[in-house]
Amino acid sequence: MTSRMDTRFAKLKAEGRPALVTYFMGGDPDYATSLGIMKALPEAGADVIELGMPFSDPMADGPTIQLAGQRALKGGQTLAKTLDLARDFRKSDDETPIVMMGYYNPIYIYGVDKFIDDALAAGIDGLIIVDLPPEMDDELCIPALAKGINFIRLTTPTTDEKRLPTVLNNTSGFVYYVSMNGITGSALPDPSLISGAVARIKDHTDLPVCVGFGVKTADHAKAIGAAADGVVVGTAIVAQVAGSLTKDGAATADTVSAVSTFVRGLSTGVRSARLVAAE
Repeated sequence: MTSRMDTRFAKLKAEGRPALVTYFMGGDPDYATSLGIMKALPEAGADVIELGMPFSDPMADGPTIQLAGQRALKGGQTLAKTLDLARDFRKSDDETPIVMMGYYNPIYIYGVDKFIDDALAAGIDGLIIVDLPPEMDDELCIPALAKGINFIRLTTPTTDEKRLPTVLNNTSGFVYYVSMNGITGSALPDPSLISGAVARIKDHTDLPVCVGFGVKTADHAKAIGAAADGVVVGTAIVAQVAGSLTKDGAATADTVSAVSTFVRGLSTGVRSARLVAAE
């Protein structure tokens, strides 16, 4: 059976354009608003959705996403409720791939086997678990793959030729190239370096390579998308949510529309990326 992820990337390849992969934090600032954001993302041009799992100790995240996680947790968001978001989203959209992104601790506490079964039932297509290295594949990666859930691995500029095959082993769906060292929301990398990095990864895999960290504007997305199979945007989207809230951190009438408008602009950049590359 062909997965939603495979179907989506095949469609984009046929269209000759990169994917727009959009991240938001589940439950930020509340369940209903985050569900509204999730439903609005495909309409605004998102091709793949990364659904953030709030966690109290997000060591790889910058301040923007850390605060989003804190807002979500304060609002009562749990891993079970994050799965509910996907389940509710699937009532109206059965095509857009959903990747849950976060840390292993909440999954471990939830129970690995139960989590995988519940994730499948909720319509989850992939996982990005930033603190599980390949040496721990038996913990979650291999059981998830056995049930048909993609396990998407991160590679970085410091992932050398010796380490890269190990990182790519058991990776499926796509490869997430973190284009700089550091936490999320850092400065934009030099786009001229992206092409070589993507080519180096593709020497080792046939999977699509999506590039993220630091993409904040449509022009950034266009520049990165010229070389990559996908452009991942997270912190800038979460910042749109934060900027729309009241002083007390509550949603306003502008929260969902702020995200939609921003993502629509990113989509325009991504959809023109290959036109720029062909000039």
